[in-house]
Amino acid sequence: MTERRDPSSSDLAQEPAPDAVVHEGAAPGRPGASGALLDPRILAAWREWLAALATDAEAAIAAAHVYGELGPEAREAWLDVLAEDAPKLQVPAVAIYAPLLSVEGDAARRARIEGAIEEGEEGERPSRPPGGFALRGVAPDGDRVVALVTPLYLRFVRVLWCRYLPEDGIAWARHDPIVRAEEAPGPGLLIDGAHLETTPMKLVIEELCHAILAQRRKGAELPPSLQLCADLFDAHLEGDPLP
Repeated sequence: MTERRDPSSSDLAQEPAPDAVVHEGAAPGRPGASGALLDPRILAAWREWLAALATDAEAAIAAAHVYGELGPEAREAWLDVLAEDAPKLQVPAVAIYAPLLSVEGDAARRARIEGAIEEGEEGERPSRPPGGFALRGVAPDGDRVVALVTPLYLRFVRVLWCRYLPEDGIAWARHDPIVRAEEAPGPGLLIDGAHLETTPMKLVIEELCHAILAQRRKGAELPPSLQLCADLFDAHLEGDPLP
């Protein structure tokens, strides 16, 4: 079995600052909105990098990472630049914006990004690709520990890690927003003493919905990771009450 530490632990959750991103695929310096920086080499490098988001895993992961580390004003500036440049590229809008959407928690910016995807796809918003799978195990104290793997686009997935009790709430949660499909977790992981094995997605989502409702009844905040993955649960929580 593969041993893995609690994904919610602080050392795993910490990310380097944008200036520390040095791996291949990292974003070049971005030109300012409305052509504030007009050096054609900067523009060319920036647009070449944007085009790579459709096929280059390192570039897509770098985009999610760097954008996720930015403050609100810098995120708005990034989106302003994309509004100018994205229509000039022969790249699907979803490839340019999906990495940003995967880490964006602000409702207004999420709506802006989704609108840009919709506009770029000629009025038809692409739905999340079907599929995905769940891994679940039971810790020695009875807590459930799960990994939910769901498709994003192309060969990218997201992973939601969570420990919970359906009747008591959420112990911890962590979100890996964009992961290459071949690097997604598989059966056999050992986390918090729980051996994760393939489990029907519907069962895991229903259990998590119970835990989310229990968390709300206690008046406790949901972890940000769960809020970013709200689309997995909204249909259940807004529909008929779970038994």
